[in-house]
Amino acid sequence: MLESIKVLLRKNALKRSASHEPTGITPLRRLRSAVVFIDVEDSSFDLCKREVMSFFRDNGIKGEIFFFDFRKLTEGERLITSITNTILRKDLNWYGRPPKEKVDLMLSGEPDLFISLVDNDSFAIEYMTRCSQAHFKIGRRQLPGDVFDLVVSDPTELHCEAEVFREMAALLRKIK
Repeated sequence: MLESIKVLLRKNALKRSASHEPTGITPLRRLRSAVVFIDVEDSSFDLCKREVMSFFRDNGIKGEIFFFDFRKLTEGERLITSITNTILRKDLNWYGRPPKEKVDLMLSGEPDLFISLVDNDSFAIEYMTRCSQAHFKIGRRQLPGDVFDLVVSDPTELHCEAEVFREMAALLRKIK
């Protein structure tokens, strides 16, 4: 019963908040701003963050990085990312929706490009992806309804998000 209520509330939240902006593959030269979601639990998240920022700098893209940090912090352990751009497990409401402040912060940058390096299909990343008004959306796993315009799935040799981002960056450079 509770699970069916949760599913119903999630569908309703997506229906209310989803962007109706048309999306499609966009050449790198037309991208001016971007938002990237990185999973802090991935062992390469710090390297990935540096590579994403370097890619943005090299291509004249104003970029914003958001972090998903769903770890259970032990007493004395601290966050390793900015609280402003980090979505914590405790920030999610009971059915998994991220807080309005984080969604508004993501939307305020009006990104042309949305990249999810999160290797799961949790409701939180689905909600952020669907809310984004970006014209070009890239992810690691396709979401129901084919939300992403480009999906870079992990071949057996790509295990960490830094490697996946390198592959995404190489593909972005090829799109004319």
